[in-house]
Amino acid sequence: MDHTEIVKALGTFLAIMNPFLSLPVFLAMTSGFSVTQQRALAVKVTLFSAVMCLVILLAGQKIISFFGITIDQFRVAGGIVLAQISWSMLNGSSIPSHQGSHQEQAQLQNLSGLAFYPLTFPMLIGPGTIATIIIYTGHGSSLTDMAEIGGIIAGILLILFVTLFFASEIGKVMSETMRTITTRLMGMILLAISVGMVIAGIKAVLPGLSR
Repeated sequence: MDHTEIVKALGTFLAIMNPFLSLPVFLAMTSGFSVTQQRALAVKVTLFSAVMCLVILLAGQKIISFFGITIDQFRVAGGIVLAQISWSMLNGSSIPSHQGSHQEQAQLQNLSGLAFYPLTFPMLIGPGTIATIIIYTGHGSSLTDMAEIGGIIAGILLILFVTLFFASEIGKVMSETMRTITTRLMGMILLAISVGMVIAGIKAVLPGLSR
């Protein structure tokens, strides 16, 4: 990928896997936990997220091919999913494709269960993240492109780990206003990228429209 594509991919993954968006949810769900328990949970969430991303990175294309779906069709569908998520971010509402219900969250007791659902799936690695990984890997032309995408995801996961590991400290410093501004800024960036995905996908699926 060239420099422009790398920057665009970084912006997309940072917006869709926004660690600071997950921070208030993480703090709310671990309000009764000690700092040690919070940090153990942060490690588990990061590991589960890394495993899921790796599986999607390596097998995502085969999965959609099994169902007879082309990457351009998936790009249109993925762009629509991302647009829905970004619209929720812009309006300051909850993100339905990334969060479980409050009742389900309240029923989770052990750290491993909580780490996987709903913190890893579907909050961090939800439909938007899955679609984004498959779309970018589908248009990668070499192992170098795959490695670059993997490196970008690894960088985001590192930011996620640091954010959640020091959640109690960051939560004291980061105001609600700052979180709101960050969320809506990322929502606008993600919406612009999702529109580009949908348009590019439609042009590929219906080439007559581009004439």
